[in-house]
Amino acid sequence: RVRAVTGGLPVDLVGDGVAMTAAEHWQGAAQGHDNALCMVVSTGVGGGLILGGKLHPGPTGNAGHIGHISVDLDGDSCPCGARGCVERIASGPNIARRALDGGWRPGADGDVSAAAVAAAARAGDKVAMASFERAAQALAAGIAATATLVEIDIAVIGGGVAKAGEVLFAPLRRSLRDYATLSFVQRLTVAPARMGTDAGLVGAAAAALTRDRDVSAL
Repeated sequence: RVRAVTGGLPVDLVGDGVAMTAAEHWQGAAQGHDNALCMVVSTGVGGGLILGGKLHPGPTGNAGHIGHISVDLDGDSCPCGARGCVERIASGPNIARRALDGGWRPGADGDVSAAAVAAAARAGDKVAMASFERAAQALAAGIAATATLVEIDIAVIGGGVAKAGEVLFAPLRRSLRDYATLSFVQRLTVAPARMGTDAGLVGAAAAALTRDRDVSAL
């Protein structure tokens, strides 16, 4: 159906996490890294992998779907059917939910988004800070597990939650030291994504180009 709209041109369909990964490897924070995990942390948590210098979407296009790695075996039920998934702890809505459950209250504008929780955390609200620290811990556990399995050397994080900046990245880096303990993953780094709202479009182009040649060489 999409091919009919394009006049018969070749068509590749990729998820947003895979597209973002292709973009960040081509022109963003993962450029120059042969083994990387790139993540979209927003209303959900998705991702994609670069392995051996190439995009690795897997047979169904879902490789790197870190949001549904379980990091809390007795944790809350996740809509996917499992328990304690990274997404259930670290997505924007769940950061906000946990802050509200802990007693945080929004300002006069009634904003109960993760961005509002991040603003409160920057202002020193301890409940808001704790919610982001818990999200960071879940992300760190998932990232470290991925690194241990496939030896990535960088994790790039984008999406709306990443806009919290050091409210997220400072506790994430601290937690990563607790989980990435084996010698071959101790140099694992975490970086914010660079491609912003263009990541999907740029990544779709990059993914399409990989059909014919190694886009990392461009």
